[in-house]
Amino acid sequence: MQDRGWWFGAALSGALVVMAGAFGAHALEGALAPRLAAAFETGVRYQAWHTLALLAVLAWRATTPLVGQRLALGLWAGGMLLFSGSLYALALTGMGRWGMITPFGGVLLIAGWLALAAAVVRARPG
Repeated sequence: MQDRGWWFGAALSGALVVMAGAFGAHALEGALAPRLAAAFETGVRYQAWHTLALLAVLAWRATTPLVGQRLALGLWAGGMLLFSGSLYALALTGMGRWGMITPFGGVLLIAGWLALAAAVVRARPG
């Protein structure tokens, strides 16, 4: 299967999104300051959207592989790790220094979208 590792990673990310969402909604309910709860929820939301984007690009690659799609996948994976991961760590520890990592993850997420746009622009019409 082409991109088997990417499919596995996307499936794992999807499972983590559900677990993090449930954890945030139940175990953390009322335990976090509103600002930290909002940070946690933002991490879950961005991870969820980018997990869906990973799945969409993987499905697209199965029929129309383009140069640049894998770059987008990698940038999104790194972006989710840094962006969502730092927000989870910030919310769970309350240590503000985790927030310094978040913008780097955001830049990777944006770069992934730009890499995908460049892949589409470079594609030859068929």
